[in-house]
This record gives sequence, structure tokens and C-alpha cells, in this order.
Amino acid sequence: MAIKPKVLIIGLGLIGASFGKALRGAGAAHIIGFDREEGVAEQAIELGVIDEARFSLKVLSDIDVVVMAVPVLAISSIVRQIDYLIPSLKVLTDVGSVKGEVVKSVNKVLGSLPECFVPGHPIAGAEKSGVTAAQEDLFQNHLHILTPLEHSQPEAVELLSTLWTQCGAQVVKMSVQRHDEVLAATSHLPHLLAFSLVDTLARESENREIFKYAAGGFRDFSRIAASDPTMWHDIFLTNKDATLTILRRFQTDLSMLERAIEEENGEALHSVFSRAKSARDHFAEILAEREKS
Repeated sequence: MAIKPKVLIIGLGLIGASFGKALRGAGAAHIIGFDREEGVAEQAIELGVIDEARFSLKVLSDIDVVVMAVPVLAISSIVRQIDYLIPSLKVLTDVGSVKGEVVKSVNKVLGSLPECFVPGHPIAGAEKSGVTAAQEDLFQNHLHILTPLEHSQPEAVELLSTLWTQCGAQVVKMSVQRHDEVLAATSHLPHLLAFSLVDTLARESENREIFKYAAGGFRDFSRIAASDPTMWHDIFLTNKDATLTILRRFQTDLSMLERAIEEENGEALHSVFSRAKSARDHFAEILAEREKS
């Protein structure tokens, strides 16, 4: 019988806790959990998220895989605390939404990039956060993007791919730069727009009354504005260039729509709406195929 890898998850929020719960459910690893917030690790044990808890990152041993499930700007601090452990690891990874900043942080702390380091990012989430929001099936039929580096060991990439596959995820690989560009367009910009719209409508206290009249369209679009403000603060500051590029492109297109409405240019409006519907229908087909596999 193969020996299960020992996986240390640092940060037992939604993603870290769900990863632990999924691996435990699959019987794929022995899960050790750490969270800086008092009481969270104990709660994770009670909820079946982890097998055992650690209350300090000092004097750890016999760990195969470390998953840094913390905000992007907290990566440097974590790496400093576990630097003694890294030479013996099979895999060091993260779940951050911005890969360039994570790679920069690890390199700055260690002076080089270890061969066991394989950055990663699960394309999954939910509005609720914290260990109590953990879902064993959160990653089922969702993509997990790995961004192997030039010196990443093939064995590290293979082990990490296997762990995420055992959680139900579909593992894909791309470069760090491409990841940050793609996520700026498909995740970061939509979140920015949702935060901005909800803030605009709610800024004046009397405006909150209009939420009573909002229907499904507003609910669906604004859902992501309930996401963790600290996490998204970090994302926008650390993926600034890619986000600004797609934001400015969107602002140009939005100005075009503004002119079309002002000038009552129905043909221009219909053209944009038709292209958008076609693209959205194509996206729906991709999702349906992914769920079948």
C-alpha cells in the first residue's frame, strides 16, 4: 500500500479548508492544518477538514507538501517562517490568484526559487469564507491552473497534479504571465465591476432602498461583491498592470456603448449584444462539457 503524503495546509479559509476536506474525503493524504486565528484549527478538526492541527510553524518535520492558502501579500511572511522546512519538501505551492507576485515574494525571501516550488491557482470559490464554509466538492469539475517554473521538478509537478485531480479538479498548465493576464480579464475585472456597482448604488444610505426592487440579474452580477475585501485588495495591488490593461480596454468599449445610447444607435447596440450573447452561449457549452467529463 502506498504511503499517503503528509500535506500541511497553512491557512484554513474557504480554499485551504476545502482542499483539506476534499483530500481527506478521497483518502488521498494525511492532512495537517495551521491557521493563525485562534480556535480555527480545532474547529477544522471537528468539521472533518484536517487530521491533525499545528499551532505553530516552528519545529515541523516529516512534511511532504506545503500549501500556502493565505492572501498573496502574506506569502513572504509564511515563507520566512518555514524556510528551514523547504529543502526537505517534495512540493511547495500556493493557491493565490496572482502568480507573478507570489513568485517574486518567494524568490525575494529565499534568494532563489526552490525546485519543489510549483505555483498554483484553483478556479473555484464561493461568497462565504472561513473554515465553516469548506466544501468537499468545491473543486469538482473546476480547473486548477499550475504555473511550473523553469526549475520546478517534474516529480513535484506530477505529485501536485495528482493531489488536485483527486479533489476532482481538472489540472491545466500555463506560464505565470499568461495566468495573470487571463485572470485579470476573467476574474479580477468582473470582481472590480461588481464591487464598484454595488458601492455606487449603496453609497448614499437612502439608495439602499432600491435593493428591494432588484431581480435575478442584479443578484447574479452582484454576488461576487460579497467576496473577501482583504483578499481582493491584495489581488488588485499585486496584479496592477494586467488589471489596468483590461480595465482600460473595457472603459473604451463602455464609452462606445454610452455614445450609442446617447445617439440612439440601435445597430451598434444590437451588434454588441449579439456578439456578447454568442460568446456567452459558447462559454455555457464549455461549462456543460466540463461537467460531463
